Amino acid sequence: MRRKTRQMHVGNVGIGSDYPIAVQSMTTTYTRDVAATVAQIKRLEDVGCELVRVAVPEVTDAQALSAIKQQIRTPLIADIHYDPKLALLAIEQGVDKIRINPGNLKGQREAFTEIVKACQAKGIAMRIGVNSGSIDALDQRGAEMRKVQVRLLEDGTLERIDPAEERRRERDELVERMVAKALEYCQWADDLGYQNYDVSLKSSNVLTAVQAYRLFAGRSDVPLHLGITEAGTHVTGAVKSAVGFALLLADGIGDTIRVSLTAEPEEEIPVAYEILRSLELRSRGVTFVSCPSCGRVEIDVLRVANEVEKRLAKVQTPIQVAVMGCVVNGPGESRDADVGLAGGRGKGVIFRKGEVVRTVPESEFLDAVLKEVASLLPEAEAKIVYPGASELGPVSAGRTRKEGYKAKPLPMANAAPEPAGE
Repeated sequence: MRRKTRQMHVGNVGIGSDYPIAVQSMTTTYTRDVAATVAQIKRLEDVGCELVRVAVPEVTDAQALSAIKQQIRTPLIADIHYDPKLALLAIEQGVDKIRINPGNLKGQREAFTEIVKACQAKGIAMRIGVNSGSIDALDQRGAEMRKVQVRLLEDGTLERIDPAEERRRERDELVERMVAKALEYCQWADDLGYQNYDVSLKSSNVLTAVQAYRLFAGRSDVPLHLGITEAGTHVTGAVKSAVGFALLLADGIGDTIRVSLTAEPEEEIPVAYEILRSLELRSRGVTFVSCPSCGRVEIDVLRVANEVEKRLAKVQTPIQVAVMGCVVNGPGESRDADVGLAGGRGKGVIFRKGEVVRTVPESEFLDAVLKEVASLLPEAEAKIVYPGASELGPVSAGRTRKEGYKAKPLPMANAAPEPAGE
């Protein structure tokens, strides 16, 4: 059950418990570079981003927002820190939402009031974005808090000091400060008759963020944007975000999400949708199933799976695709998918909606899978997925128990099949 919240709108995107959980990202370009920023936003739109935030650290960046807004479909959010004048300028430029940080907004209530009134006049939304680093650092006393210490007492015995309880106490205090600051700003907004806003309570520490969101959710019905800030590189960031979001989403908490990765922003979107699909909260896009590979596998399942997933990245129609590499789990998983491949020694069976379509050699795996997927998609997406066999490029070098992965040039998808290994 979703937590019941107020409803709000950012451009044409509804946010709150009556709407699907929206997926957001943030550009990495200098916002003043209009062409580069628009190009990156269009790449984000292609993979399903529903809200996009841009940094506005200087006046030049704020002045570029109107030109960017005119060239994109996605609602545009201006990220503001410190200077309230940048927020007012961004509102004049016609953005759909302002994000302010209560931990560093100059002028505090006076500045906030001015921004809210400007948002009200233009029908613009706001995010009250609390960040633990701006409120207070969890590790304020440095590395000593994180270490288990051992010291020798005068009687010759060793005393072990575990700071876990101290860390929990520090976290509790920090979370209380984060939530108190968010609720203070919410009250200021409500006093002005403004409710088109949501809240985030981010931290790079998963447990701190989860605790803060849960505490706030128990005290307010304001919609929540989930994020684990500065989560890390692709693997680290994806894992931390998945853990934090799963704990909250399973409790019904969360109305928009952003997976923060030290990577190209368009790489954040598939991770976000996969988290939501795994919890059956969204069905948009491809649910991709592939085996982890093991000693039973006799095809180059790693390369084939990666190629198929990459070429399906822009698909937004709900569809399940399986790429499996052995006779144990392959047939079952492939039958359960809309389109599935169950590979064997140099060849594989293609399934469509649980029925065997045909058997193909390994050199034609990519062609066969994508052609079947395209047949189930709307025309516009089908053309992206399957432009034609001659344009698909390399697929697999092949693999057998006897030879392992073949160290030779990759065959083209439309090349003649090679004899199977013994």
